[in-house]
This record gives sequence, structure tokens and C-alpha cells, in this order.
Amino acid sequence: MTKAISNPALANVDDHSSTSATFTIEPLHGGYGNTLGNSIRRVLKSSIRGGAIVAFRIEGATHEFTTVKGIKEDVVDIMLNLKKVSLRVHTDQPVELRLEKKGAGTVTAADIKTTADVEVVNPTQVIATVDDPKSSVVIDLIAENGRGYRTIEESSESRAHSDMIALDAIFTPVLRARYKVDSTRVGGNTNLDKLSLYIETDGTVTPREAFEEAAAILVNQYTSLAGSTTVESAPTPGAEAEDDSDQLNTSIEDLNLSARTANALVNNEIRTVHDLVTLSEQDLRELKGFGSKALDEVKDKLTELEF
Repeated sequence: MTKAISNPALANVDDHSSTSATFTIEPLHGGYGNTLGNSIRRVLKSSIRGGAIVAFRIEGATHEFTTVKGIKEDVVDIMLNLKKVSLRVHTDQPVELRLEKKGAGTVTAADIKTTADVEVVNPTQVIATVDDPKSSVVIDLIAENGRGYRTIEESSESRAHSDMIALDAIFTPVLRARYKVDSTRVGGNTNLDKLSLYIETDGTVTPREAFEEAAAILVNQYTSLAGSTTVESAPTPGAEAEDDSDQLNTSIEDLNLSARTANALVNNEIRTVHDLVTLSEQDLRELKGFGSKALDEVKDKLTELEF
């Protein structure tokens, strides 16, 4: 029995929608369900790259604790709505955007004039309501790419324009990440885990993209700590059985046995390795036309095949 730790396999991906999926990872080394599940979940919630609005300026408003003529919501409400706008930002540099709306009506994220570097994923997100037909709203925005959470103090320090109001920014596109660990088995090995990981995103990335980025981040972190040390990994449990199955179906003619030995086996209706390994040494001795030399040759071949 190998003492190496086997690598897991992504056994199944159940896509519930374009923004949610459940990933099933099995079989895992005993106890590794919680080890992997917790680490992947923490990275998903804190470190996946995403876009967010980090600062804004409303024409006619000098600070956040005020109202704007003709707009139903106060500036604080507008701030909260801007934080709900989901963006794909395709550059590492801050991007300046503008939102303009004339006349009465609902102002949504679809009214943001985007550039080639920015996409609005939830255009129906309400930002404000203009209740005066003669009024209009103009909002300048700064969008950025980032990871995790940025406090309002950090956003204030990095403002592109000093007269803008800074926002605390939640860059992560992962809305929910939870996992469950169950026991599983492969053949006689019962001390194995099955990890089910549910991921829901805001639509700026797919669940699979978030899952793979989280795994890649962990790989980079651990690789930097491992130095030059490497550890042998065992085949994924179940993979060996598949390999053995292929070998068991191998024809006797493909074993490169001597013609006399191969013919003796085939004449006794032994046509595959599976037929051969089901026989004891005594069974082989009793085969018609099968002598001691043939027996030694077969035993050497089975040892070579690790049976």
C-alpha cells in the first residue's frame, strides 16, 4: 500500500445557472475535504479579482450628507446603490465614467456611459429616481479593478479627484461560497472524503472561473513556501482500478509470450489477462499442454504486469 497522498479529481460540475454551480471533488485523502473546502472558500470570498466603483461626484452635491434638487433619493442612498453596480473592468488603471439622465424617470446602471475597458453586468440596477421633469442628474464615476475589500479611508487616499466622494469598495465577484464534506469510498478504501462546493457570483465572472482562480492562488501560495521540496503523489483513487481494468482486458496474444505458451493458454480458452489471473498455480499446472517452462514464463509475465 502506497504511503503517498493521492491527488483529488473534479468529478462533476452541476451548473444551476450562469451565475451558480456546485463543484464535486472526489475522492479526497481522508480529512482533506475540510482542508481544501475551507481554504478554497476563504480565497473565493476574499481574493477573486473584480471591478467596483470607488468614487463618485454628483453635480449639485458638495458632500454625501445632502440632497440633490429634483432627485428623490439623498446622496447616501445613491452611494449604497452605486455599490451594487456590478462591473467588469479590463484594465488595472482607474477608469472615469459618466452617467447622465434628463427628465423624470428611474436612473439605472444602463445609463452609465461605459468605455472599451468597462462593462456593466447588471444594467437594471436602480441608482436614483428623478421626480422633476425639468431636472437632470449628472454623476461622474471612478471604476477600478481589485481584490477583496477596500475601506473608505483607502479609497479616499487614492482618489483621482479630490472633490469626489470615496466609496468603500467590495471587489469580490463571489456572492456566496459554501461547502459540505461527505464520506465516500473507492473499492475497499473507505477512508475518503467527497467535497461539494457551491459558488454563486454576481455575473462578472462565471463560477468555474472563480473556482479555478481560487485554486491557482492557493497553488502559488504553497509553491512559494515549498522551495525545492517535492512530494510524490499517488494516483487518484479509482484511476488505478481503471488502469488495471485496461490491463485485465489485454489479449494473451499481446503479452509477448512464446508461441508455445500462448497457444497452450488460448487452446484452454484463456484469452485475456483476466482469464489468466483468475487461475491458481495448481489450475495452471493442470492445463492441457501446459508445462513447467510455460508456468515459469507466465509467472514472470504476471510479476512484470504487477499482478
